[in-house]
Amino acid sequence: MIAFIGLLIGILIGAIWKINIPEKFSPYMSVAILACLDSVFGAVRASLSKSFQADIFISGFFGNAALAAGLAYLGDKLGIPIHFAAVIVFGSRIFDNFAIIRRLLIEKAKSR
Repeated sequence: MIAFIGLLIGILIGAIWKINIPEKFSPYMSVAILACLDSVFGAVRASLSKSFQADIFISGFFGNAALAAGLAYLGDKLGIPIHFAAVIVFGSRIFDNFAIIRRLLIEKAKSR
């Protein structure tokens, strides 16, 4: 629930304040946003599985974003588009978590 509230607050802040990010930072931001979304979907999954821990969520949220942006920066400096690999990995994890969330919600609805 905390993750969902944080996501809503973030969306509201983003909608209210028009923050322009320079185009040269877009690969880093896109990977960092995907990493954060991966953490949010993981938190929702853990919450539904009754194994959510706030400290693990917060460390994963910021750690994944920093690691993903750092790898994208390193790849940029080396001339290797590592951010594409991060997009694929985080995208697949998001879809995996979504599939598990969907199954858990359907199982909960059936058990009622």
